[in-house]
Amino acid sequence: MSLPAAASWRHQDSRTGLEVAFFQGYEGGWRINGATTAVEDGESWFVEYSIVVDAAWHTRRAEISGRSSSGTRRTVLESDGDGRWRVDGLPAPRLDGCFDVDLESSSMTNTLPVHRLGLALSEAAEAPAAYVRAGDLTVERLEQRYERIGDRDFAYAAPVFAFSCVLRYDEHLLVVDYPGIAVRLP
Repeated sequence: MSLPAAASWRHQDSRTGLEVAFFQGYEGGWRINGATTAVEDGESWFVEYSIVVDAAWHTRRAEISGRSSSGTRRTVLESDGDGRWRVDGLPAPRLDGCFDVDLESSSMTNTLPVHRLGLALSEAAEAPAAYVRAGDLTVERLEQRYERIGDRDFAYAAPVFAFSCVLRYDEHLLVVDYPGIAVRLP
C-alpha cells in the first residue's frame, strides 16, 4: 500500500497541538519520521520520533526523544519482529507479544496495527502495543483491540483507559478522525 510523503493532524478536545509525520520507503518497509507538540492539562510537551516498520508492518525500531517540564528524555525501542523487545538496550519481557509501538502523543501510530493486521470486514483482533508516554517517555504494555466495522472504519478499544471509539481512516489507512484526540489536516 502506498503512503503520502507527509501527513498532519490537529490535536483536539483532550489537548491542543499538532503532529506532522513524513513517510519514506525503507528496506521493503517504511521509515516514519515525525514530531508532535501539545498542551494537555496545563502541561506542554514535545515528542520527536523515527519509527521503522518492516514489510509486514511489524515495528522494528523506534527512536523517541521528548521534552516536557520534567526535562529532556530519549528512549530507543528495538524489536526482533517476533514480538520480543529491547528498551534502551535491555530486554523488556513485559512487552512480549507486542508488534507495534504506540506513542501517547501520536495519532499516526494507530495506523501501524491496522496495516499489520489486514482485517477483513467484521473481523477483530487484539493488538497489544509497546506504549510510550508523552511526558516522560515511560514505556509500558497497552492492551488494545481493533475491529473493522466498515471499509475504512475501525472500532478501537483500550480497556485500561476505559476508552473506545470509532477510528476513521483514509485510502492510505492513516487516521483522519480520532474522536476526542485528533483530526487529519488536509
